[in-house]
Amino acid sequence: MAEPDTTTAASPRDGLPTRQRNAALVAILLSMALATLDSAITNTALPTIGADLGTDAETSIWVVSAYQIAMVAALLPLASLADILGHKRIYIAGLVVFTVASLACGLAWTLPLLAAARGIQGLGGAAIMSVNLALIRFIFPAAQLGRGAGINALVVALSFTVGPTVASAILSVASWHWLFLINVPTGALAFFLGQRNLPVTATNGARFDGPAAVLTALTFSLFIFGLNAFGHGSGWPLVSAELVGSLICAAALLRRQRGHPAPMLAVDLFKLPVFALSSLTSICSFTTQGLAFVSLPFLLQIGLGHSQVETGFLITPWPAMVAIMAPIAGRLSDRYPPGLLGGIGLAMLATGMAAMASLPAAPDVPDLVWRLMLCGAGFGFFQSPNLRALMSSAPPRRSGGASGIVATSRMVGQATGAALVALCFELSQTRAPVLALWIGCGSAAIGCGASFLRLVVAKKGPAA
Repeated sequence: MAEPDTTTAASPRDGLPTRQRNAALVAILLSMALATLDSAITNTALPTIGADLGTDAETSIWVVSAYQIAMVAALLPLASLADILGHKRIYIAGLVVFTVASLACGLAWTLPLLAAARGIQGLGGAAIMSVNLALIRFIFPAAQLGRGAGINALVVALSFTVGPTVASAILSVASWHWLFLINVPTGALAFFLGQRNLPVTATNGARFDGPAAVLTALTFSLFIFGLNAFGHGSGWPLVSAELVGSLICAAALLRRQRGHPAPMLAVDLFKLPVFALSSLTSICSFTTQGLAFVSLPFLLQIGLGHSQVETGFLITPWPAMVAIMAPIAGRLSDRYPPGLLGGIGLAMLATGMAAMASLPAAPDVPDLVWRLMLCGAGFGFFQSPNLRALMSSAPPRRSGGASGIVATSRMVGQATGAALVALCFELSQTRAPVLALWIGCGSAAIGCGASFLRLVVAKKGPAA
């Protein structure tokens, strides 16, 4: 049944009227905050959940893994479906699935039920994340796209920052079930605002390719499994089988969608130099962030003797600076080339990572804080301009595919960073955190070079 036409059709050139734009933006940001907070608070509460359900730590990790695997498997298929059916429909459907699955998580009484509900929740989260930037592109005028990307990055950073605090506050007064139940009223509010205010966007008229969706899901799921197995020192037969399986599925996917006007794995967009370079810088930056955020707790607690609570406070300057710099960089990217701004940001990030890796034997708190602030400022200064470059370099009819690539690049980068940290521990238990930070410095430096390279192709497109 067709949905009532209560929204305004929009193009990326004109955006929405101010009042409708603000309400639509609130809907998008609420859903992004839910998805980001849910990951952060679940990680924090995992020991409590495992103890309450009577399972060991290794098994309880499925509460996190089920969500991540479902999300990375579904991101690109749902982004493709959004270009076919409309971004609003996928967003609304994803929000409904996420909210209902949150209720199921809150009512679960066994680990298998909770993990299954988390998998379904991951599908809803994938739908939300696959279209959020595409929708922002259509609700903001083209001249203000950087501002919209900056606000989105700000909310994600703030949600990530307060996630552990929110989890601790809820667990101090209620059971872990309320970590998920609290999503229900917030999701309902986002649904109401989104249904009334999000724009109805043009569709591309293509048909959804089911076999391609299966191949896409297998490509990225097997890749993530293979990375994790490699990082944790699993036998080469298992690692090789998973990574080779991923390559075979990717080859089959590319063969099947050769010549397709809107392929699910957006190889057509990678023919655009700015888009390809922006995707590379995104993977490099999130690989660096993954390396840092997984290794820093080990460095601060085991290497420097800080408590778990102190570690949480000491890491906070990084996401706090992202929250401060993201909207500033977003506004600047509407006036200056994202290639320049992103290159400066990643140079700052690489410098901060090198400074963290070069810490003295007994650093005081200011020594730690300024280094983490430099890393966060660099990451925040890079992120918004890069999001703008990715979205504005893709044709409007491929906004869903571009948004899906953005989310997939983030998850692949984070998973790569976590796997590299695990590999560092396989190589050296004592030097692993420092080695991981140096690798992160190198990854940021590669991204910095790719970002500045966009300036070379600036004459070929306005987003460079």
